[in-house]
Amino acid sequence: MPQRHSKNNNDLAFFTYDEKKKLGYGTQKERLGKDSIKPFDACCLCLKPFIDAMSCSKGHVFCKECILECLLAQKKDIQRKLAAHELQKKQEKEEDEEKLNLQKARELDAFDQQNHGAVPQYSDRNHSQDKPGFHGANSVKHSGYLFATPDAPVKVDAPSTSTVCPEGNEKLKLKSLFPVYFTEDTSEKKSSSSLDKTYICPSCKVTLTNTLSLVALSSCGHVFCKKCSDKFMAVDKVCLVCSKGCKERNLVDLGK
Repeated sequence: MPQRHSKNNNDLAFFTYDEKKKLGYGTQKERLGKDSIKPFDACCLCLKPFIDAMSCSKGHVFCKECILECLLAQKKDIQRKLAAHELQKKQEKEEDEEKLNLQKARELDAFDQQNHGAVPQYSDRNHSQDKPGFHGANSVKHSGYLFATPDAPVKVDAPSTSTVCPEGNEKLKLKSLFPVYFTEDTSEKKSSSSLDKTYICPSCKVTLTNTLSLVALSSCGHVFCKKCSDKFMAVDKVCLVCSKGCKERNLVDLGK
């Protein structure tokens, strides 16, 4: 009598769809929720609602205090690396001078030996190890031990003297940052229903969310939705809030 199928449901020569799904075979897909996405009004460093928002030319928004501390820490790290690099260059120069002096001394001893037949006396103890020939297994072990020591000097390359954006890794200077001003919704309905701040586009009054593309003006700092920016400011070349002139390069797409 044949056995039941429930006890032999995995003896096929190929994987079924259900077996692949249980084993996690192939490309995995997962729908990200709201908690997995950074809000548009959150700092890229502390991930909290920004205070005195500042933006770089690539549209990354930071708290003023966070980005200033980050740039200051980068400058201190650059100074430390520069000091280490200068010290290494000084040590290498001293080593090269010492090797040059030792080479000159050896040449003088060799010249003296050739002319007078005297046996040169080397003050350097390591000179005997530089002679060609086989020194035995101990020398091989000794050289291998030197290469394996963790105290071997590490070469320090010359560091870059430019500070970078912590979000986009492009070069960033303090003077290239500009303040960003979001228009807060001050209507009675919004203020009474929620304690969190809600921001709107000052032109069309639509509520700003992560689903909207936002544009900031580097000339004045006001933030608009992408639709109003393309429809009005890209054509009129003027801010709709403060009437300050702007150019195409002043339109900065804010990152999310």
